[in-house]
Amino acid sequence: MGRGQRGSSGMEKLKMREESPEPERGGCRRTCRFPLLLALLQLLLGAAVAVVAFLKLSITSSLMARETPHWAGIILCLVSVVGLVLYCVTSRPDERSFLQYAVKLLYFILCSVGLVISVLVIAFAGHHYTQATGFTCQRTGPHCVCTLEPDDPIARTFTYQDVEDCAHLTSDLPMFFLLQTLLNLAQALVCAAAVFIMWRSRYQVFFAGLQVSSWQKV
Repeated sequence: MGRGQRGSSGMEKLKMREESPEPERGGCRRTCRFPLLLALLQLLLGAAVAVVAFLKLSITSSLMARETPHWAGIILCLVSVVGLVLYCVTSRPDERSFLQYAVKLLYFILCSVGLVISVLVIAFAGHHYTQATGFTCQRTGPHCVCTLEPDDPIARTFTYQDVEDCAHLTSDLPMFFLLQTLLNLAQALVCAAAVFIMWRSRYQVFFAGLQVSSWQKV
């Protein structure tokens, strides 16, 4: 009997030693590694968005801010920096560290803002892409004048300054708008994934516990 009790107590201690660190390491894998991947994707996509916007400015200086969303790329690069900081913060269970909780909350809010910005850029880039694909441009002095309906004398015209060749407005500009749409679509998906994973890791267990407790009371 004594040997059996000693053996069983020894086995229980061994199990406690082996099992106690696992949730923390598993939680660190889940909560530490995914911000690194998402933050790197946000950094690469944000830089690509900014580069494409500046390339469009090299064609003509008459493009507006909504047509050259370099600001969106810069903002999303800043969001990625917060994600990298979150990766560097030591992970602790149940957000016992105030710094970890503050960085997680900031990253969640910024990813939500980045998602909205990416959707807005997609809408503007898609609209300008449909316009640019139907342009008919001709040079008028130092400028290029484009219109969607060349046969209509009162049709709306678009004047672009500092253009070396008007053919760039009908070939390169639509390509850049399409590329901008695809990059921001990928950025929106990354931001949405970050928001979902952050919400799931923080609140899904809480709401599941509320549902279980409510069913037990019934």
